[in-house]
Amino acid sequence: MSRRVVRQSKFRHVFGQAAKADQAYEDIRVSKVTWDSSFCAVNPKFLAIIVEAGGGGAFIVLPLAKTGRVDKNYPLVTGHTAPVLDIDWCPHNDNVIASASDDTTIMVWQIPDYTPVRNITEPIITLEGHSKRVGILSWHPTARNVLLSAGGDNVIIVWNVGTGEVLLSLDDMHPDVIHSVCWNTNGSLLATTCKDKTLRIIDPRKGQVVAERARPHEGARPLRAVFTTDGKLLSTGFSRMSERQLALWDPNNFEEPVALQEMDTSNGVLLPFYDPDSSIVYLCGKGDSSIRYFEITEEPPFVHYLNTFSSKEPQRGMGFMPKRGLDVSKCEIARFYKLHERKCEPIVMTVPRKSDLFQDDLYPDTPGPEPALEADEWLSGQDADPVLISLRDGYVPPKHRELRVTKRNILDVRPPSGPRRSQSASDAPLSQHTLETLLEEIKALREQVQAQEQRITSLENMLCELVDGTD
Repeated sequence: MSRRVVRQSKFRHVFGQAAKADQAYEDIRVSKVTWDSSFCAVNPKFLAIIVEAGGGGAFIVLPLAKTGRVDKNYPLVTGHTAPVLDIDWCPHNDNVIASASDDTTIMVWQIPDYTPVRNITEPIITLEGHSKRVGILSWHPTARNVLLSAGGDNVIIVWNVGTGEVLLSLDDMHPDVIHSVCWNTNGSLLATTCKDKTLRIIDPRKGQVVAERARPHEGARPLRAVFTTDGKLLSTGFSRMSERQLALWDPNNFEEPVALQEMDTSNGVLLPFYDPDSSIVYLCGKGDSSIRYFEITEEPPFVHYLNTFSSKEPQRGMGFMPKRGLDVSKCEIARFYKLHERKCEPIVMTVPRKSDLFQDDLYPDTPGPEPALEADEWLSGQDADPVLISLRDGYVPPKHRELRVTKRNILDVRPPSGPRRSQSASDAPLSQHTLETLLEEIKALREQVQAQEQRITSLENMLCELVDGTD
């Protein structure tokens, strides 16, 4: 008798579990906009969700600890004049988030650590360059303040958020609507999918398509693609018979996929979330009630099905926590934030282990919050891998950091006279936005002090009444 050999993998028994009811975020009016973005962005400090808003676009930002029912008057981030289509947290500053909208603009926001008293309406900067709706945002993985946007005008723009300048504009590469854009590990290349059913790898600084594959999936529905750590590509799409597929590609040989997995027949576009540390890809379909996950390895068949997390309710969107926001003491290897119609529910993926010690095989050093390059260095042709941190002692998010925007005067192009002195943070002038933020914080603290004083007074009165009663 031949015995079936079971593949050895530490991730074979990964299981998903929905958080308890009191750990969910209730009473959130999740956006009903028909757009295939995840509608949710999360980092170690905050959870952001695109919500329904009358007369414009808005999203809500909640501290991770603020679980339970969300007050209907909780302040929103409002500034767009049309629905918000995508949001993305800056990987190098947990208090900075970008939003893209149907109103053709991108806005970058500074979120305070305290709960604001009223809606946040003033972005740090508004980026205007697209002629149609902006539906895709992605921060550069290693360069400070570099943000990519893709719009309905079939143009990709790379911005320097610190100055408000357009660094690069890729406007003749896509003949139709762009469905997805993804940076590789060091941010030297882009992978894009488009309505013309072509998967492209682009060098943005040279403005060249390095490699492309027409019809990586035969079906008519939208494609998605993400880079793996070793430079391969994972794509999701549909067969001619509308079966959903996951394919692994080697960009050096785009003729045939390295591996192809067929799944079920469904209309929902599969959003791939790739974890480079464990080399696991999680597939979340909009309208599905499940998350499938696969391990990508160097040995055939290269793509290994692990398991499926299933629940009763369909998902409207999904947030994916960066590795530094996970609880390493519980062997958490991924955490999702699943959007329902009126709530957001965390889903935790865990590797079962008996030991309470730090599992260094599950947690290799992971990208931290420090950028490896400045925007100008990256634009000049430099590349650098992400600056890694250890999670051995857990990760503590740094305190609130201000994003300073210094708009360059495009009218004055004269070289500066005399030696150039670099301006330090201490002698930089306080921006209007910083002053408003400080005033808001002072006002909020004053209100809290006032409430405490009223409480003390009422307790003193109660004490006096009790003393009088005993006499």
